[in-house]
Formats: sequence, structure tokens, C-alpha cells
Amino acid sequence: MNKLKLLAYFAHPDDETMFLGGTLAYLADCGVEVHYLCATRGEGGEMGDPPICKREDLGRIREAELHCAVKALGGKSLRFLDYQDPLVGPEGELFPFSNDDIKLKAELEDIIQEINPQIILTHGSAGEYGHPAHIQAHESLMAALTDLKINNVEVYAPSWLSRETGEFTPEPGILVDIKPWIHQKTKAVLCHKSQHGLFLRHGSARAGRKITIPEMVRTEEALCQNQVTGGNSGSDHLFNLLKKISITVS
Repeated sequence: MNKLKLLAYFAHPDDETMFLGGTLAYLADCGVEVHYLCATRGEGGEMGDPPICKREDLGRIREAELHCAVKALGGKSLRFLDYQDPLVGPEGELFPFSNDDIKLKAELEDIIQEINPQIILTHGSAGEYGHPAHIQAHESLMAALTDLKINNVEVYAPSWLSRETGEFTPEPGILVDIKPWIHQKTKAVLCHKSQHGLFLRHGSARAGRKITIPEMVRTEEALCQNQVTGGNSGSDHLFNLLKKISITVS
């Protein structure tokens, strides 16, 4: 049997780890060939608290952080689409990373045809918490699959654990227990040093107290289906793999 190939396509360094790092580590351990694709180098993100670099160096720093995380998660390869991550606006406004959807779609089509994955993990249609760059990543991926007339690829997205409600949104199709891979996920989170201040603010707000990086790494992750091979879970490679570590399946 040919080895399964998976494309993990996200907008920024750390999205892969924070959303689905344990799941990706588990799949690599199962023998899945996991290829990572990041749209930007996160140049518009935080620089650390206190800052660990200058703004002009952040893209280079976060590229190295993602290489570190991919290695920790057992990834096969990593590439970037070379888009610039826009700075966060003065009122916390977030932005997409490209104003040329046709070019973006064409680049994705080339990469999909080259890797020929059976499984794709990417952002959901609502961008998890409404992030325009996440939404653009999702829409560009689905447009590329449509243009290529590919209907034999399983596409899943993370369900986001809301800081306001404490519930996953959208409601996950499958909730997985990643405790056996928590060390690998924690190691990957530690790679993303420039974002630790952000992680700890959010994690501490959710916990109601100051916490450490290892404390904030959850032992559960959730996924929902965007598109499934043949339209049924019986032929769904990812669904069948995740059932082995599932807590709930709907």
C-alpha cells in the first residue's frame, strides 16, 4: 500500500501547532507523510514579551521557529508561499495576506499536484475565530481543489476552542485524545518562542491564573470535515486513523 500523504496548509507559523500539533504528531507516528505549507512567515505578529527581535527580523525568526516545530512534530517537509503577513491594525484589526486570489490559487494548484496528498488539513471556512487570513487560506484551498476537479482528497479543519464560551466551534466531528503525543506538541509550542507572550496571555485568561507553556498545552484537539472522499466516512483514511484516538465521534 502506498504511504498516505498529508498537506498541512496554514496561514501563519504556530497555527499548525496550536490547532492540531498533537494530531499531526500522531499521524506522523502512524507513518503518514506530512508536508507543511505556510502562506506567510508571520511578519505581522508579536515579537515576544519582552521582544526577542526587531520587527524587520521577525519573519526570519518565525521561519526558523516553524522549522523547529515541524521537526518536533515529525514532518516530512516545509515550504512557504512567500506572502507578507500584514501588521495588526491599531484597533486589533486583522487582514488577509494576499490581494491576488488568482495567483494564490494557481500556486496552491501546483503544490497540490506535486505532493498529490490524500488528506489536507487547513483552516475552516469561518477562520476559526474569524481571522481574515485563515478564511483566505481556506477559500483559496477549496477553490484550487475545485479548479483541479479533485474529489478524492479528504479536507479537514480544526475546531477552535473559544476563549469566551469554552466550547469548540464549529461543533467537532471528532474529538481526539493526544496525551501520548503531548510531549511532541509541547516541544513544538516551545519552538514558537516569539509568540509565547501571546500564548500565555490567552492561556492565563482562560485559566483565570498565570500559567506556564506546558500547562497551557491541552490534551484534546478537535476536527471537522470540509470535504470527504466519496462523501462517506467508510472510505475516509483520516477518519479511520483518528477513530483510534477519538473521544467522541459524530
